[in-house]
Amino acid sequence: MKLVLQRVSSASVAIEGRIHASISAGLLILLGVSSHDSAEDAVKLASKVTGLRIFSDEEGKMNLSVQDISGEILVISQFTLYADSKKGNRPSFIEAARPDTAIPLYGLFTSELKRLSHCAVYTGVFGADMQVSLCNDGPVTIVMDTADWKRD
Repeated sequence: MKLVLQRVSSASVAIEGRIHASISAGLLILLGVSSHDSAEDAVKLASKVTGLRIFSDEEGKMNLSVQDISGEILVISQFTLYADSKKGNRPSFIEAARPDTAIPLYGLFTSELKRLSHCAVYTGVFGADMQVSLCNDGPVTIVMDTADWKRD
């Protein structure tokens, strides 16, 4: 699984011109699922995200997690994180999981975020054409890939 995580002061996702979900301070997560990912990857990644200390404490140091600040989380499915653009000008998405694999793992990831963080967790609609808006706070943007953890 790959994700792009952004610390935000606000974020929203619109579908067909209507706001589907919005959050105030917290995390916007763009999540991609590959054909090689497992339930173990989803659980481990959710645990890492909920404990990630990227919010400022009273001294301005990144010492707090999303759960410490009672933040909110918005998770958007993003198969294009698995784009392979090595050849030609049209990316290949062959590494992205098919919906029958990706949807359950996306669901497990979001369920684990809720369970572990006790934060409000919102999602887009898997496979929908979505417009995502955000105000990146910091800016703080972090990329994680569970495949990197398997190589270490």
